[in-house]
Amino acid sequence: MLDLFSSIKAIRLAVVLVISIGLLASSGCDVPGLKRKVTVPPLLGPLAEADTGELLAAINRTAALRSIRGKVDIQFLDTSFAECGVAEKYRTADGTVTLQRPGQIYLVIQTPFVNYSVAEMTSDGEGFRVAVLMGDEKYRRFVRGTNSAVYPKLESKGEQADCGSDEKKKRVTQQQAVSALSGLRPQHFTDALLLLPAAEAGSNLVYARSEQFEEEADTRPRAKESARVVRGYYVLDELAPEGEGRARLVRRFWFDRFEKIKLAKLQTFDERGQLTTDVLYNDPKSFGEDGRYVLPSRIELTRPQDRYSLRINYQAPEAVVVDRPYNAKTFVLDNKWQLQEVDLDARGASAKSQQKQ
Repeated sequence: MLDLFSSIKAIRLAVVLVISIGLLASSGCDVPGLKRKVTVPPLLGPLAEADTGELLAAINRTAALRSIRGKVDIQFLDTSFAECGVAEKYRTADGTVTLQRPGQIYLVIQTPFVNYSVAEMTSDGEGFRVAVLMGDEKYRRFVRGTNSAVYPKLESKGEQADCGSDEKKKRVTQQQAVSALSGLRPQHFTDALLLLPAAEAGSNLVYARSEQFEEEADTRPRAKESARVVRGYYVLDELAPEGEGRARLVRRFWFDRFEKIKLAKLQTFDERGQLTTDVLYNDPKSFGEDGRYVLPSRIELTRPQDRYSLRINYQAPEAVVVDRPYNAKTFVLDNKWQLQEVDLDARGASAKSQQKQ
């Protein structure tokens, strides 16, 4: 019996010892023979406070901008360029963008340094037109369609596999670039760069605020490489009622709370709840000669359903022209190059007719 009690006592001592070592390790104390380093990312603070009304006001202050025109750098992140290892030629471009409410845009994309137009595109708020001007004559095209329509990705015809020689690489790269540029929709830029306001009083839209914490890379200027932090956000959901007891998510705004409230991200959703647009806003600066607007100077736009992503940097925010009125004709692109025309609406109607036969 004494041996039994001694064994139980020894087991209890062993359990206590194991628990003690675990507690010491988790508290950060050094234990001889036990090497374990646990790094917990710090929470960025102080955290700014805001209620739902203040977040709505922050959206509408940005949405007070009526028009904007400026020079931008555009970096294409679309993997359609990458198959042959010669993707970099068309990945980065210069651009001039002109936007005006409601939903009007004229965008010119040029190659750096030589100012050769790669593409021009417009939207008048209802329809869009895209002129692809780069590459050989057979790759150029003029695409038109309706903003609210959904089209399959427009592929270029030609060689798509086995890049082979340098000449073949060049041809395939041009085909892939044409496909990616033809798939860009100018109206996707308008809501990202010229934020739509939050609903006014009396609207049926409903807003819900919540708190969110995300572990992220530390992007502060003096941060160490690979350093991580926990950043606090307010998430504001814009909901449209859909029958009794149901609502649909329309937009989701993310506000960075570190030191002051800043719009950090915008997400939009379709009728099925699928993510259609994901926009990241960075590096806010004063825009225009008088610096009246503080806006993000770096925007990253992702369209997951359209399978493309790009980054837009305003080259000189202080030189951007704001709130100047533009004629409606500015946002209607004509096929002055006599390019091969692709009418996406007519193509869709023809495809439906063939399916019925």
